[in-house]
Amino acid sequence: MNLCDLNDLRDLLGRHGFRFSKSMGQNFLIDPAVPQEIADASGASPKWGVLEIGPGVGPLTVELASRAGKVISVELDKSLLPVLAETLAEFPNAEIVPGDVMKLDMDGLLQEKFGDRPVMACANLPYNITTPVLTKFVETKSIRQFTVMIQREVAQRICAAPGTSGGSSFSLFLQYYMEPEYLFPVPPEKFYPAPKVTSAVVRCVRREKPPVEVENEELLFRLMRGAFALRRKTLANSLASALGRSKEELLAAIRAAGLAETVRGEQLTFADFAALCEILQD
Repeated sequence: MNLCDLNDLRDLLGRHGFRFSKSMGQNFLIDPAVPQEIADASGASPKWGVLEIGPGVGPLTVELASRAGKVISVELDKSLLPVLAETLAEFPNAEIVPGDVMKLDMDGLLQEKFGDRPVMACANLPYNITTPVLTKFVETKSIRQFTVMIQREVAQRICAAPGTSGGSSFSLFLQYYMEPEYLFPVPPEKFYPAPKVTSAVVRCVRREKPPVEVENEELLFRLMRGAFALRRKTLANSLASALGRSKEELLAAIRAAGLAETVRGEQLTFADFAALCEILQD
């Protein structure tokens, strides 16, 4: 069976009485080259344990299991469990864990399933859960890297260099811990049913240390979030609203950090945010 052949896929789903769920953002790959390329890009090998989110019918799972030492796939849709039992029958190193990734004890699951084996994550993520899932990957320190297929615009945003208009507070948060790399786009016609937007694959590798060092990380992240709270406003106005500090105090800090009073949040680099953080922490 070719899990990416549309006729085989329809036959498989029909035999199991599967119905697509719009709320789960289900779009299955119908080009076998794509899961192969994602698995290759992930760098999965026998030494690695791989956490997969949302395996669908398992085309990426099969490719990962063919490369990695062990694969654990978390699937929310219970109607896909018998489908996966069939499609993954030949891969004893692949295990399906039913459940919601956002409700799982991620550290506990990875320790239980992988022990001391290094862990990466890999997924074709539904667009509606991209940010919370990536946040959970970042916050789970045992995940050393992850390779994901997400909406292209989101992929471009999280890979945008700090200080450029393409970034966001989330891209700064992610880049504080990870080094992202935009790999390749995946057009809508590679999926069934076809989504309305283009997807893209990115790989993020955990940094050995953050790009800047500050005494108060909590304040640093508040500054980064606040800088984008009112994106069309100047940094001083946006931070005044987000932090509840006077505009005069913030303008003084902005000048002390060597920035123009009219600067906008999207123009700041990590070094700029770190300088502001040190000035405002007292």
